[in-house]
Amino acid sequence: MKQILLITDGCSNVGVSPVIAAAQAQAEGVTVNVIGVIDHGELGLLGSEEIREISAAGGGMSRIVDSGQLSQTVQMMTRKTVTTTIQHAVGKELQSILGSNQLEQLPPDKRSQVVQVIDTMSETSSLRVALLIDASASMKPKLAAVREAIRDLLLSLRARTGKSELAVFHFPSTKTSDQELEMDLGWTNQLANLDKMFYKINMKGTTPTGPALLQTLQYVTEKPFSPKTEDGMLSDYVV
Repeated sequence: MKQILLITDGCSNVGVSPVIAAAQAQAEGVTVNVIGVIDHGELGLLGSEEIREISAAGGGMSRIVDSGQLSQTVQMMTRKTVTTTIQHAVGKELQSILGSNQLEQLPPDKRSQVVQVIDTMSETSSLRVALLIDASASMKPKLAAVREAIRDLLLSLRARTGKSELAVFHFPSTKTSDQELEMDLGWTNQLANLDKMFYKINMKGTTPTGPALLQTLQYVTEKPFSPKTEDGMLSDYVV
């Protein structure tokens, strides 16, 4: 199972729409889930709307939280999206076998067995999470909460019995001004003590959420990076 987990305050302002990027991810079998850490006022309302649109296009879930809720929400969403993915797969099997994908239509003993299978698969299935962090200037006050959330996500993934791999990116790049995305960590299942690396992230610059999503998708789907077109989109992902 592959998913991109985006942490942002919304209001992207550079490049292709993140909604288009999220739709492309879903088309390629990668779920996009979004956690919004937003401010109050008009910008917060705009950010919330964008966050909901991204997750809907990406076939995932969204949650709007304040900084104090971020850590718990990251863990909850990761677990819930895994369970939801498995439920959909099991539902398809039930549809093909029974003509219905509704658990409620099964006898109680059979329903219990299916639920147990879903719970077991949720813990034992292989999982890849690409964590994409909005490191734009507006996210700077939330950096401490983001770091705490990453630490707790690592603990949550390490507690699973199935293989869990994590890759981490942030945007915009803090190294060069002409890159939207910077990789902090490639795929790894060695999750102990990785939280220390996240202290090097510095918040600055604009919010190229769409281009960053597309580049993360390329990594998740193991496609080579492509040159940009004049409109800022990656050529492999013109929709």
